[in-house]
Amino acid sequence: MSAQWERYLYLVQQVGSRYYVVAGFAFLLFYILFRSRIKHRKIQVKFPSHRDYWREVFYSSFTILLFALIPYFLVFNPAVRPYTQLYAAISERGWFYYVALFPVLFFIHDTYFYWIHRLMHHPVLFRWFHLVHHRSTNPSPWAAYAFHPLEALFEVGIFALFLFLFPIHRTHLLLFFLLSILYNVYGHLGWELYPKGFNRTWIGRWVNTSVAHNQHHKYFTGNYGLYFLFWDRLMGTLRTEYDSSFDEVANR
Repeated sequence: MSAQWERYLYLVQQVGSRYYVVAGFAFLLFYILFRSRIKHRKIQVKFPSHRDYWREVFYSSFTILLFALIPYFLVFNPAVRPYTQLYAAISERGWFYYVALFPVLFFIHDTYFYWIHRLMHHPVLFRWFHLVHHRSTNPSPWAAYAFHPLEALFEVGIFALFLFLFPIHRTHLLLFFLLSILYNVYGHLGWELYPKGFNRTWIGRWVNTSVAHNQHHKYFTGNYGLYFLFWDRLMGTLRTEYDSSFDEVANR
């Protein structure tokens, strides 16, 4: 086996293990082990079909193969890597820079996601880019990476942006994308984990929730954010019934 193929398989394993472990653990807990005890708390009380689960896993598996290609061509390519801003040792920039970069990464990713998400909802693009993901009108954790290949390329563009935008350490990328899949799975979980009243707190009103993203899948419009709601609030795209829906689910 060639060294290049081994590197690509290593990246597939990294991306795939995050998805299958996190989504699989969430599915095991909520959809199998505790299903009967907590089904009344489900955002949409009915459950997706087994066909939905298999479709989500199928498209997510293709997404993993595409997500692994970008770091393969950018990080492991000697013709490109020197032009990235990857740095080798945390001490080069110090711990303050290392820690302070994480909120910047989340802000940039949320902004990037909000605007490409709205773009993919344009009638000309929706069918070709985003319809596959929206076939999950009642999403499960497996829907986290269930993208059409064209959408997957848009989604992974944030990785390239991070590499060239500012100095970034390898572990920034590892930790960030681990936290990202955790929040992505929560967004597609089908249950709300934040406590009653969280959406009306001074922090919670800016934080995206599973209820908010579930509404987006159910109704196809509004609630375009990923981690936060400030773009939705600023641009007037937060669904008007969001708070009442969150309250209804949290009070069951």
